[in-house]
Amino acid sequence: MWQAIQVGWFLAYRQIKRSSIWTTGLIVFIMTLTFLNLVVTSGILVGLIVGINEEFKTRLNGDLTISPLDEKKQIEKTTEIVSIIRSSPEVKTYSTRYVRGVTFEAGYKTRKDADEPNEVAAPLVGIDPLQEDAFGGLSSKMIEGRFLEPGDSDAIVLGKDLVEKYQVDDNRPSLKNVETGDKIRITIGDNTKEYTIVGIIRAKADVISGRAYVTKNEFLNFTGAVNYDADEIGIKTTTDAAALALQKTLKENGYGAYAKIQTFEEGTPQFVRDIAALFGTLGNFFGSIGIVVASITLFIVVFINAVTRRKYIGILKGIGVSERAIEYAYVMQSFFYSVIGSGIGIVITYAFLVPFFQANPIDFPFSDGILVAPLDGTLTRMGILVFTALVAGYIPAKMIVRQNTLNAILGR
Repeated sequence: MWQAIQVGWFLAYRQIKRSSIWTTGLIVFIMTLTFLNLVVTSGILVGLIVGINEEFKTRLNGDLTISPLDEKKQIEKTTEIVSIIRSSPEVKTYSTRYVRGVTFEAGYKTRKDADEPNEVAAPLVGIDPLQEDAFGGLSSKMIEGRFLEPGDSDAIVLGKDLVEKYQVDDNRPSLKNVETGDKIRITIGDNTKEYTIVGIIRAKADVISGRAYVTKNEFLNFTGAVNYDADEIGIKTTTDAAALALQKTLKENGYGAYAKIQTFEEGTPQFVRDIAALFGTLGNFFGSIGIVVASITLFIVVFINAVTRRKYIGILKGIGVSERAIEYAYVMQSFFYSVIGSGIGIVITYAFLVPFFQANPIDFPFSDGILVAPLDGTLTRMGILVFTALVAGYIPAKMIVRQNTLNAILGR
């Protein structure tokens, strides 16, 4: 066995060395493209979901999210929970939000009784502008006007999904003919108040773009809240371990009985995880088509190479070179092509593509798409490609080598 491998390696080396550099380059190029198709297609599809998750984590949820229990409307003992959050040195920033469903109406001053009201129902969110901006950087997402300031009392920032001119879905309710500087009326229960639109915000997370924002003090005064129990608390920590430690601390202090305390991963909806798994499967499926094409190409190349060298193979068998050694020679050639092609693909992926997409994410309507290429998954795909190439090289070599030695030498 060892002797057959040594002879096969020698024959493979001689054949690759003497083959046309253009032929070798073309095969390696095909292997590189196949590898990139396998890694990049899957990576981009998964990157869509990762981009969505990153948007929610950065702008809304953070590393740790606190929300009301299913049977409750608010986070009980908010003041005590916030006190613990503030005292934790591992917390980088946090945001406390107050949320109510309200009705927004525009054009009410000129509307006639027979006209249909220009209104939409959506969440109104009370925030500390400085705290929220430090948490999610929402001021950088303004497409009109400005973000809220701490002293604002009758000012409101609308999400772009509430404004008709920024809508891509014509069937989604939104306010018509409104822009920065216009006044709208908000109704919640028996309370009604007029606000001036100071800005319009656009974010990839539709939850953010589908809300309107006022300052916390304005929200509490307008809604007539009797306590400071919040509806959402997003927390960003220095590390993932710090988020787990803070979660443990809060639960050990009994606050798990008053609110849901979840890490970002725990709070991610199951449908998002299912979509991520689906996109990964689709990426692997499309990549596998590339593997099949590359395998067929390599099969044809090796087969034609072996057929044109039948006489040479017959002579090798005639002078005592074992069939196994000759088969190993072609398998090793396939190994060479696939490993070199995959190696080049890995360099391109991690030296160029991953950094490029990190710096220039694909601008999808719902996500900033990046290329997700974990090293373990990439090496697994490389292993699949190499194995497939070995099989594609072995089969035609086996077919030619099994022919009668004398017929091969005589070209019959």
